Amino acid sequence: MDNEEQVQRGLKNRHIQMIALGGAIGTGLFYGSASMVQMAGPAITLAYLLGGSVIFFIMRALGEMAVEHPVSGSFSQYAYQYWGELPGFIAGWNYWFNYVIVQMVELSVVGIYINYWYPGIPTWVSALVCLIVVTFINTINVKAFGETEFWFAIIKVLAIIGMIVFGLAMILFGVGNGGQPVGISNLWVHGGFFPNGLQGVVLSLVLVMFSFGGVELVGITAGEAENPHKTIPAAINQIVWRILLFYIGALTVILMIFPWNQIGATGSPFVQIFSYVGIPAAAHLLNFVVLTAAVSAYNSALYSNGRMLYGLAKQGNAPRMLAKLNSAGTPVNAVLVSTGFTLITVLLSYLNPEKVFLYLMAVATISIIINWATIVLVQLKFRQAQEQAAKTPAFKMPLYPLASYVSLAFLTGVVGIMAYMPDLRFSVYIAPVWLLCLYIGYKVKNSAP
Repeated sequence: MDNEEQVQRGLKNRHIQMIALGGAIGTGLFYGSASMVQMAGPAITLAYLLGGSVIFFIMRALGEMAVEHPVSGSFSQYAYQYWGELPGFIAGWNYWFNYVIVQMVELSVVGIYINYWYPGIPTWVSALVCLIVVTFINTINVKAFGETEFWFAIIKVLAIIGMIVFGLAMILFGVGNGGQPVGISNLWVHGGFFPNGLQGVVLSLVLVMFSFGGVELVGITAGEAENPHKTIPAAINQIVWRILLFYIGALTVILMIFPWNQIGATGSPFVQIFSYVGIPAAAHLLNFVVLTAAVSAYNSALYSNGRMLYGLAKQGNAPRMLAKLNSAGTPVNAVLVSTGFTLITVLLSYLNPEKVFLYLMAVATISIIINWATIVLVQLKFRQAQEQAAKTPAFKMPLYPLASYVSLAFLTGVVGIMAYMPDLRFSVYIAPVWLLCLYIGYKVKNSAP
């Protein structure tokens, strides 16, 4: 086996669990949840339950392949192997570009959070320091990345647990409310549980699904998991219910304490809960949490991008130099190239922020759906190949093939909802253009001598 194939298996189950949690639980829960609540009211919890159920099946589809083939590059490699060169090319580059944008967005807000404490530091300086430190961590070895991401994610998880515990203290015992229990009537007294009808729940599904973006990082880690046949199934089976617990648990507590139509009107509910129970530094605490959330998301995005580029290079769909590993078994060139593109996109967003962000975020929005749909489509191809070879997957997707087709139908429905919503309609229009660009890139690559 040559050196290019010797990525190190240094990620333990606890690392993989927190990597996926860190990717899926971000600043959206602390800030962005308010806009979803305004759409659906208390019924937003049902939207999360429905969306989380579909994500579970998508993750099981990915897990079925990841346990059978625990390789770097994840579903791009599976698409390449079971569907063809073009789908593998599109899946890999679509995923990589999506997370370059994620890196760009997370990096751009780091400076804003630092300025809360140190307003005199230019935002670009904070962003640059973050970029250098995180890039260095990602080039040491996979254990350094895993350990860093583990502790970043722990901070977010503890913050959410703290919010739930203190919220329950307000609901049951009136802590921070003059000893008067808040109760749970806010779930229905302000226009009912469905204040905006079923339409509100349906429209909220788009943002709910986007909030789950990042769970597929479990598949990316398969190539470096210490015992993928054990840790990947455990991580996938546990990650979805943990995310549902954190999202639904936290939002239910918030919706019990505050009328749904007032959430977001007076700042983050997270700050309000900690303020009400007598923690004056609530705003500073939140700023610390969202700062670590942003750095965590950037860290995970850079890791996944490095591995995806490495996988593409192994396929021949990216320059061969990107398959080079350092002595620690890390694809250092792929990590550095991903970092370099992050710098370029940050520069572009600085020079012409309105147009650049409009187009790039439109592509990012639809590329998440493309990623998940690709996972399910490739899983169907994978299962056909297994059946032809008279093999049975070690980690079978439940309710196959019904769950696969239902998941695809659901994702198609989400795209339809996006086409209905004026603010997101542009994403649907840009999708065929983006896929055409990838197709042209594939043809150019194949025509090269």
